Amino acid sequence: MEKERDLVLIVDDNPTNIDLLISTLTKDYRLGVAINGPKALEYVAKQKPDIILLDIMMPGMSGFEVCSRLKSDPETSDIPIIFITAVDDVSRKIKGFELGAVDYITKPFLAEEVRERVRTHLDLKSMREQLTDRNVDLEQMVSEKTVELEKLLDATISTITLMAETRDPYTTGHMNRVANLACAIAKHMGLSKERIRAVELAGILHDIGKIRIPTSVMNRPGRLLETERELLKIHPEIGYKLLERIPFTIPVADIVLQHHERMDGSGYPAGLKGEEILLEARILAVADATEAQSSYRPYRPALGIDVALEDISKNSGILYDPKVVEACLTLFGQGLFSFDEDNRVRDPGHIQ
Repeated sequence: MEKERDLVLIVDDNPTNIDLLISTLTKDYRLGVAINGPKALEYVAKQKPDIILLDIMMPGMSGFEVCSRLKSDPETSDIPIIFITAVDDVSRKIKGFELGAVDYITKPFLAEEVRERVRTHLDLKSMREQLTDRNVDLEQMVSEKTVELEKLLDATISTITLMAETRDPYTTGHMNRVANLACAIAKHMGLSKERIRAVELAGILHDIGKIRIPTSVMNRPGRLLETERELLKIHPEIGYKLLERIPFTIPVADIVLQHHERMDGSGYPAGLKGEEILLEARILAVADATEAQSSYRPYRPALGIDVALEDISKNSGILYDPKVVEACLTLFGQGLFSFDEDNRVRDPGHIQ
């Protein structure tokens, strides 16, 4: 099916100029005519021409004002405007370009020049529209692929988490519960969606390094020996090494590496202090300590959430970031968060 010819609007108060332009363009284009500014605006609103040839000097409303109004309206701002004028004044041309015009044609008209300028700017308009359409298609493709990759990432993370927890049945669900609390804290503190996502993924994976710790140490009843405690301390570094090669766009591996660092520098593995520790890692540290103390472990019974909250409160500003502790206490104190009694695992792709 043949494409409909482009519509050219001629705006001029001089009948002779209108006749010349019509005779020049009528073979190749559909044409519209307006003899003043108001009629031009009315025509554009109804017909949406593909290009406008606009006289500058008209009684009442000048071509500059018509151009300004059209360019200020999102519905008409992308229509190319070529000014036609008998005055070859540089300052006028500059003003026209500043208002958004694409070109100038000086009177008296040369037919071939008019045709070439109109054709050139219609071709440019067509190419811009094609490029916009392609960009929309590409954005849609990227969006779809991103969703697919996110689903694949979440499924992979869930599998990795399950594998790690099968080696340590006493902490089944621990990483997901920590992730839930860490996300709630991060959201309460006003972090961006991207940073909340980083906290979530790091929370789900924060103990992945324990996959390298012997199960005899992981599941040992009673207090660990000093050598066993030192062995356990390598799990953040192991986790970092496992995760650093995954092309996350957010610092998941670094958060995992730092989640046992403490505000006073007494943590591990690097003994970082205060602001040296990523905020996301400080959030994860509080969530991890709260969940761990409130839950059962082979070497002790569950201490309960009240004891856990009392401990992080006592160590606020010493081991834990005071703002993070305050957010955590607020969530529990106001009933905005609680660990599920059945320890249900939340979908890792969901951020509340």
